[in-house]
Amino acid sequence: MGKGRQREERKWVSTGSWSDDLSSSLGPRNIPAGPVFYPSEEEFKDPLDYINMIRPEAEPYGICKIVPPSTWKPPFALDMDSFTFPTKTQAIHQLQARCASCDPKTFALDYNRFLEKHCGKKAKKRVVFEGDALDLCKLFNAVKRFGGYDAVTRAKKWGEVFRFVRRRGNISECSKHVLSQLYLEHLHDYEEYYYRLNRQKNKNCKRDLNCGKKFETEDEILSYKRRRRNKEGERVEVHKVEDEELGQTCEQCKSGLHGEVMLLCDRCNKGWHIYCLSPPLKRIPPGNWYCFECLNSDEDSFGFVQGKQFSLEGFRRVADRVKKKWFRSANTSRMQLEQKFWDIVEGSVGELEIMYGSDLDTSVYGSGFPRATDEKPSSVDVNIWNEYCTNPWNLNNLPRLQGSMLQSVHHNIAGVMVPWLYVGMLFSSFCWHFEDHCLYSMNYLHWGEPKCWYSVPGNEAQSFEKVMRDSLPDLFEAQPDLLFQLVTMLNPSVLLAKGVPVCSILQEPGNFVITFPRSYHGGFNFGLNCAEAVNFAPADWLPHGGFGAELYRHYHKAAVLSHEELLCVAAKNDIDPRLSTYLKPELLRIYDREKAWRERLWRNGITRSSLMLSRKRPEYVGAEEDSMCVICQQFLYLSAIGCNCRPLTFVCLEHWKHLCECTPNKLRLFYRHTLADLNDLLHTVDKLDSKEAAGILQRKSCTEKDVALAKKVKGGHVTLLQLAEEWSLRACKILEHPYSRHAYVTAIEEAEQFLWAGSEMDFVREMRNNLVQAQNWAEDVRECMSMVKLWSRDRKCNIKKIQMGHINKLLKSNDVPCNVPGHLQLQEYQEEANKLTDEINSALSIRPEISVADLEILCAKAMNSPIYIPESEKLEYKLSAVKVWLDNARNCINQKTRSSVEIDILYKLEAEILDLQLQLPETEPLTVLMRKAESCQSCCSDILKNLKNLEMQEIEQFLSGFEEFTVNIPELKLLRKYYDDTTSWKCRVNLVLRNIQERGDQENVVDELRVLQRDASSLQIQVDELPSLELELTKACCRVRAIKALHNEMSMDFIQQLMSEAYTLQMEKEKLFTDLSGRLAVAMSAEEKAQFCLGNKAKISEFEDVLRASDNIGIILPSLHDVKDAMSVANVWLMKSKPFLIHDSSIVRASESCPQVDVLKELVLESEHLKIHLEECSLLDKVWKKCIDWEQDASSLLQAVEKLCNIDVIGDQITSCFIPELERQVLLIESAMKAGVSLGLEFTMIPKLEDASSMLKWFIKALSFSFVIPTSEEVGVMLDAIVKFPLDYKSCTLVVALINGLNWLRKALECLDPHGRLRLELGSVEEVLVISEKIYTPFPIIVSRLRDAIQKHNLWLEQVILFFGLNSEDRTWNVLLQLKEVGNAEAFRCSELEKILSEINKVEQWKLKCEDVVKLSMAKEIPLICTLIEIKETLDKSFDIYNSSKNGATRIFCTCYSSNVEQQEVLTCSVCKESFHRHCSTPSLEDAMLYICAYCSFVKSSILPRRRFDSLKAGQKHLELDKLVNLLSDANDLCMWNKERRILHQVVEKAHACNGFLTEIVDFALTYVAKDLTIVIGKLSIASKAMEVAAACDGLGMKKFELALARNSWKIGAEKLLESSEKPSIQQVQHYLKEGDAVNIPPEDYYRLKLAEFRNVGLQWANIAKKVSMDGGLLELNKVFELMFEGENLPVYCGKEVKLLKERSMLYCICRRPYDQRAMVACDRCNEWYHFDCVEILSAPKIYICPACDLLPNEDLCASTPITQER
Repeated sequence: MGKGRQREERKWVSTGSWSDDLSSSLGPRNIPAGPVFYPSEEEFKDPLDYINMIRPEAEPYGICKIVPPSTWKPPFALDMDSFTFPTKTQAIHQLQARCASCDPKTFALDYNRFLEKHCGKKAKKRVVFEGDALDLCKLFNAVKRFGGYDAVTRAKKWGEVFRFVRRRGNISECSKHVLSQLYLEHLHDYEEYYYRLNRQKNKNCKRDLNCGKKFETEDEILSYKRRRRNKEGERVEVHKVEDEELGQTCEQCKSGLHGEVMLLCDRCNKGWHIYCLSPPLKRIPPGNWYCFECLNSDEDSFGFVQGKQFSLEGFRRVADRVKKKWFRSANTSRMQLEQKFWDIVEGSVGELEIMYGSDLDTSVYGSGFPRATDEKPSSVDVNIWNEYCTNPWNLNNLPRLQGSMLQSVHHNIAGVMVPWLYVGMLFSSFCWHFEDHCLYSMNYLHWGEPKCWYSVPGNEAQSFEKVMRDSLPDLFEAQPDLLFQLVTMLNPSVLLAKGVPVCSILQEPGNFVITFPRSYHGGFNFGLNCAEAVNFAPADWLPHGGFGAELYRHYHKAAVLSHEELLCVAAKNDIDPRLSTYLKPELLRIYDREKAWRERLWRNGITRSSLMLSRKRPEYVGAEEDSMCVICQQFLYLSAIGCNCRPLTFVCLEHWKHLCECTPNKLRLFYRHTLADLNDLLHTVDKLDSKEAAGILQRKSCTEKDVALAKKVKGGHVTLLQLAEEWSLRACKILEHPYSRHAYVTAIEEAEQFLWAGSEMDFVREMRNNLVQAQNWAEDVRECMSMVKLWSRDRKCNIKKIQMGHINKLLKSNDVPCNVPGHLQLQEYQEEANKLTDEINSALSIRPEISVADLEILCAKAMNSPIYIPESEKLEYKLSAVKVWLDNARNCINQKTRSSVEIDILYKLEAEILDLQLQLPETEPLTVLMRKAESCQSCCSDILKNLKNLEMQEIEQFLSGFEEFTVNIPELKLLRKYYDDTTSWKCRVNLVLRNIQERGDQENVVDELRVLQRDASSLQIQVDELPSLELELTKACCRVRAIKALHNEMSMDFIQQLMSEAYTLQMEKEKLFTDLSGRLAVAMSAEEKAQFCLGNKAKISEFEDVLRASDNIGIILPSLHDVKDAMSVANVWLMKSKPFLIHDSSIVRASESCPQVDVLKELVLESEHLKIHLEECSLLDKVWKKCIDWEQDASSLLQAVEKLCNIDVIGDQITSCFIPELERQVLLIESAMKAGVSLGLEFTMIPKLEDASSMLKWFIKALSFSFVIPTSEEVGVMLDAIVKFPLDYKSCTLVVALINGLNWLRKALECLDPHGRLRLELGSVEEVLVISEKIYTPFPIIVSRLRDAIQKHNLWLEQVILFFGLNSEDRTWNVLLQLKEVGNAEAFRCSELEKILSEINKVEQWKLKCEDVVKLSMAKEIPLICTLIEIKETLDKSFDIYNSSKNGATRIFCTCYSSNVEQQEVLTCSVCKESFHRHCSTPSLEDAMLYICAYCSFVKSSILPRRRFDSLKAGQKHLELDKLVNLLSDANDLCMWNKERRILHQVVEKAHACNGFLTEIVDFALTYVAKDLTIVIGKLSIASKAMEVAAACDGLGMKKFELALARNSWKIGAEKLLESSEKPSIQQVQHYLKEGDAVNIPPEDYYRLKLAEFRNVGLQWANIAKKVSMDGGLLELNKVFELMFEGENLPVYCGKEVKLLKERSMLYCICRRPYDQRAMVACDRCNEWYHFDCVEILSAPKIYICPACDLLPNEDLCASTPITQER
């Protein structure tokens, strides 16, 4: 019952094919099953209570399944025929096995920069792999997925890397090897740089990595212009740093401020603050940085794209196709489905794209649950529909249930408050995620196939995320918020292996699945189904909701709803006692956070604050949209920070420093609740909790009060409370003094820094409210007096009067808030206005003696008052109403036109004068007119009621009495209309009846009469002309029908009826009817002749005469139809019988198909029922008799064939004597078939005779196989022919015996077929031989050949056993190939043959593997054995070089690798003393004496090698020794030793020996730290020669050798730098030291120590020189000269600093001081510079002559002016 225990689920059977139990205690793939609960009817009533009950047991799993009671059967509310929905396309094979979405252009840009800066080369335009261009970006990300090059190589993951690079194509060992070599060649160095860069921690500057230039002065650093690259990779120049900060804006917050933390993309040059990124960065990263838009390509970005719109039936067809493709019609278990799904996800079994109707908003597409607003299907009972509409388990009701935290959410959030619908098919997936805002979720499966769920509990979420990041590092690096996107799956087996707990749930139709907060879950569908899901939030969700809000804040994701608002609204509304346990800690958390941040902001100088606008509907969450923080995208419900410089932009309290660069005192805090309000909310919630918790809260409150909020000020500290008390004293004084607006505004603004705080600031709030009220009152009084004065001064201006109510409100209290001048004067105006109000009220009371003039005087007084009196409007209204009434009354009385005055106006004027309560002279004449109108109206009403009883003359006499009446009476008007209509109708009747018989257009006459008849029905006055009108209408209709009969053929009955009607109307004498009577007499004569022919079976000619006569009468005869039918039947019969009456059958066959015998029989029977006499009937009877005779003969032949087919067959009774009898019977059947064809008819017997003939011929062919050997094709054709035989023959004895014989014969021929025998075992052949003795048909030739084949197979087996009995070294390759050839030709299928083929395949595969590995190093195509021999020879030469150098022997060594020196001139290297061919070296004659070989030149070079020693090698590559060792190890599985294996063994041994020599040399070179490099150069030269010759080497040894070469080159370069005649600069020394760090030069190395010493000395002197050059002359000149002398004698060159010191030593002015930034002027004569203050001038004159060059009186100054033009 109820919660119960977790138990196994029942077996679920689908319409498909489930063969085993779908669930058990452990799900498939060893994933534990999640808990399942079965609630009782009572427990099922309240979802939230039941979920709370099972939570302790279910939450540790993160998921559970609830199986409702059996009574839970909600109807499916959607119409499945009309339901359509959109879909999304899911690429299942890319949910896990996909490369990160990267932009190839960004990767290429960064890769090229790396090559240029670190390798000194450019990237290849195109790298080819298997004939196509290789995407280096995808290759790099794929290798990064599996941990880098070394990890991929160790784990042998190149096959998986291949799948990422190329989705299609076969993965061979060669492809893996080539791919790894391409990566090693092009990307391995970039990978090392990439990982090294990520490990570096640089906190200062983004650009300092690998920067070769150092700036000596601060001015130089600030003036340095940063360079960027545009989208095409070209260098572009940008502004200085200061300008760039102002011009560059952040793409997130749209601010160009805080440029010191602005991160610019090295491709698109767009900027982001590091704190605006998602997630934010703590410091600027080293190296190049690219934004996510440049890193992620739109083409490669992965997501679920929008698919087609489907109906449910169309979607089902697509789902069926997908299921048939992957499983066909086989029964499929749950384990097979899950295994296949994860194989597809991991990319190992192919590609799959499916459709998924996911996230369908039920408010748009409809819900599967009943809803009150939806239309009820006709098939659902009303009571059931209404019951489930309100059921709490209905997902549409769940979020708003009592006790849910979401019940106060105002707007419908799709998927959260409004359920989403999901229509899935096989493998449609929902990827790993947890719910928005860490909410609960409930999923209900309406119908269809099950849904498989996987879940990780919420307390293991961090472990899950770590495994996901470790397993898919490239995806998370490209998209750090990957888990928010719901597009990635990971096999749960991987999670289990990494220690993350996972459980599985199988959801069946009618089941609920609950996921708990923070639990990651995902899964997929087993087939077509429909589910619905929604989120909900019980009280225990609140802590998880707080975590979700912080998570959104961290990742800068917009939240679904404001968590702070939800908490505050829940605390304000009616609180469930169960809610307080969870609500109180969350409220306390946000209270502490809000309090801490507000206090911190106050301490930092933000003192301005404002209260946010109040909500219109505060009881709901989300009723009004809050602003969002531009940095973290969170709702700003409780508080926000704003600034006037960015009026529409706000940030949260945490990001207040990032809003702008204004000082804190310009920022403003916006808050919705004070801390006191929040504290009150806490106490409200706390009242419902325990006393112990209340005590804790009280103690916490006391502790907070004890700790006073204070900040530093000049002279010490001050607390917030002290400042508030000081402000309160100032405010009290302000209220006592006369009103000053400036003082009030200043005090109110100063109070802003206290209002946000707790209850300790209540006195401040109260005082501030008093100030605000006093200020408002004072401003209102001032405004009123100002408006009174302005209006009194200029009444024509547009200034509105003061409202009387406003003045009364201001002056209603005797206690004024403050002292305002003008208050008493305003009271005087109030008293005057009250007196005028009383006078107006008196005039508006009921007083008939008041005249219009009195009202006008009161209106004038009200208009002249400066105060607006509301009663004046009523007065003005009454006065205007009186004037309007007078105008209307006079107009009615003086009107002379007929019917121009409406009677309603008279009634209205009469009512208005009663309302006005005034006595006016126009009232009496208006009353007289009114009474006359009422009298007329009464008479008209009486006449209209008795209109049918009155004569026209009486009505005419009454109307003449009111001909000129001015009042418009509706009844009078209507009576006039009735009279005029009747008069008009009478005139029209008289006009139509005049000469009506003489008119030729009788049809128009009928229409006119009918119109008059219709109009007469609408007349209200009775008329006498109507009967005569109806008679004339009847006559006119009769004439119309007569005219129609004369011009058209009519039936005789119609004509007779028409003539009868003419006699009745006495119209028979008219010419129209006399013509019609003559035509009727002729028709009656023709009718009598037709009756005679039909009754006596006349000839066909007589019938034709009757038809000809009827054509000219013009009247349709009654018997004409029967005559035509008789003629038609006779003609049809003649057409049908025509084929049977033709005697030449060949003519019939050529023209058309043969007629059938059944048709002939029917024609004979039909001839007896013909009404016409025909001679062809007797001829057809003769043909019918011949057909009956032929059918009897054919039947006897078929009976004979049946006897032959059923003869008894025993042993050898089927002999050659039986074949002639069969042939004779075939001849008889063919003769009978010819006779039947000659009759020219289609007999049903003919196909049967053809089948019998074919059967007999098949017997003859089958019996002939006993004497000849047929082919398999011939036997197959004979067996296939059986299908065409009739069913009656297939069961015959002879047929069955021959079929068995042919089946055996086919098996025997397969055994003898060279290609087919390889598929058969010896036992099967022997079984066929045994069966030959049991069949009735003997085949002696085939049996003999079977015995010979068995004997040959046994002989071959003996040879195979003998071969494998030998030792592996005695077995030869040729014998193995010979056994294969003989076995393929003569042996049957057996294990020995498979073993032979397997061993040959192993050897061939090993050879191919050797060729893939070995031939890559050889430039020409030669056999494998020759290649291995050449490799061995190169290793021999390499070993000889090492050995000779060790023994001190001199030898000839050249690039041609030839030791033949006969007749060849040689040169000897002056360094290594080796000899080289002259024609290979080609030096000049002068250089021959001092010749240095290429190897010694290379080793002595100071240029750092890029990659190995490519300058020496010419297209040849070294083989890796590890691969050769692996090949030799793989050869141990071979059954024999071949030549290649023996030579490879020798190659590996020799390579190991050479590697030992190389290791000895390299270890010596790497540990050598002395000054003399001759020994190291000699040893490295020897190693270079040996490595040049050798075709194989150890990879690790090669890397160490390259490192030794790099260190040696560095030491040689350092030696040249130190021994150069020119001093090195500090920059050169630093550059060399940096290069030394790159190759790990030991600290104790001689050259490193020497360079470090030079650098330290130079930098120390340069720093002193910079300080002296900028000291403004403080240091004495002699010491400056000493410093310059010291700098010139340094071992490093410091020219720039020396130049600065020389400029520093120059003296100016009469004070003889160096340049010190003071203003100076130059003499226009001697060009000497002087300080302004020294020569006592304030500004530079246009021409200046110093005292020493003062001119004589007779000298002209103009001569010196040209000198000053350029000054």
